[in-house]
Amino acid sequence: MESHGACVIKTIFNFLLSIFTMLFASKYNSPKIMKTILIKNPLAVATMNDNGAEFSGGHILIEDSIIKSIGTEALDIPADEIIDASDMVITPGFINTHHHLYQTLTRNIPLMQDQPLFPWLTNHYEVWREITTEAIQVSTQIGLLELLKSGVTTTSDHLYLFPAQASPELIDTEIEAARALGVRFQPTRGSMSLGKSKGGLPPDDVVQTETEIQKDTERLVAKYHDTSPGAMIRISLAPCSPFSVTQKLMKQTALYANDNQLQVHTHLAETLDEEKFCLETLGQRPVGLMQELGWLTDNSWYAHAVHLNDAEIKIMGQNQVGVSHCPSSNMRLGSGIARIRELLDAGVKVSLGVDGSASNDSSDMLLEMRNAMLISRLREKQYWLTARNVLRMATRGGAAALGRDDIGELSVGKQADLALFDMGGLSQAGSLSDPVSSLIFTTRRGSVDYLIVQGQIIFNSEQSHVDEAKLIEKQNRIAVEMIQQAQSRTGIDFLNHNSK
Repeated sequence: MESHGACVIKTIFNFLLSIFTMLFASKYNSPKIMKTILIKNPLAVATMNDNGAEFSGGHILIEDSIIKSIGTEALDIPADEIIDASDMVITPGFINTHHHLYQTLTRNIPLMQDQPLFPWLTNHYEVWREITTEAIQVSTQIGLLELLKSGVTTTSDHLYLFPAQASPELIDTEIEAARALGVRFQPTRGSMSLGKSKGGLPPDDVVQTETEIQKDTERLVAKYHDTSPGAMIRISLAPCSPFSVTQKLMKQTALYANDNQLQVHTHLAETLDEEKFCLETLGQRPVGLMQELGWLTDNSWYAHAVHLNDAEIKIMGQNQVGVSHCPSSNMRLGSGIARIRELLDAGVKVSLGVDGSASNDSSDMLLEMRNAMLISRLREKQYWLTARNVLRMATRGGAAALGRDDIGELSVGKQADLALFDMGGLSQAGSLSDPVSSLIFTTRRGSVDYLIVQGQIIFNSEQSHVDEAKLIEKQNRIAVEMIQQAQSRTGIDFLNHNSK
């Protein structure tokens, strides 16, 4: 028999064990408390669902990261956050499918202001060779802040430049910045493997070997790529262009992406210079080259796609590829007008990209939508795009191009990514006969009023969690230093419009 003392000890032990069990169960097994946001009585909602439904009044209820309820009926229930949207247009958060965030460091440099793509690139490479980890960290924050203020909740980025003196883990730095701001991010592991010594455009000290590129690709995918619904980070792969990578790398990338269910991206058919390069060097037009390399697939999307013939548009549609239309960059560099109406009609997944700020000078998705609509109207009437065409490209089109079906529309069960725009400003006065199209036809002077990503308000125009003045000061310092260092190294006067 147990002694009296042993019984007492056993009783105390069992009592403590029961207390611990209750505490553990309470902490780990109790129902999760959902955060709710109720948006009431909106001026206009553009759902971008399959039917293109729009409505006024009613509600949108967000629970945790998901749209729980949406409709025209009023809803008056308690919520953690209630937003009166009676003066607001609500859209899905915009999806930017092509950018080079680091280029916010090199806007409107005098020497490159009036150059077409190839000389524009070769001169910029000399400045971009000075990129550091700090430069990537600051420029990424600047570019992302610009995007989110224009209503972007998801963005891709194409970082293909890895200078020899910089850290090889620059994409990690971008991901850290995106996480800090709360933006949904799909960076592409860009690459260049064809330097000047091998007939390419970039300097040899900013390109990498196929082995280096593949090793870092595998590292990034293993560390960051999230395939779950609602993922905040996904990795895609993006050799830069036919004139800066080898065909071996293009084939290797396509095979790896197919084996690992990844999206692939590159520049394509942007200028006539590219077409000439491909014909003279590789014996094919750009689209034919992509087909030969195994890139005309439904997991691929291309930036620009300006210079396409009818047969190329047809085959791109048949293969359900994506295109990122970048009208501001195409105008800035004189590249041409993409045939967007024909691409849409052919079944191509057309999206919008602001492109790098060295070729656009801005990271504003509302401006990109407006320019996409306006540039189409330099063509015959049958090819014009409407305000709702470009809004759909910026939402559902972007989701499709990035291989996602959980974002890009306001429907029950979709991710709660929303942009809310107050229409009471000076620029919108007199435009409310159609508030939704007013977002594209008028030029907005202020930022988005609320930006919600994954059910969290990450931006409110009335308050900011970022010290923008300090960030801008850092950016301007780094930008000046990069130009000074490039001028000292090369002897090129980048501040002179007429320098050779």
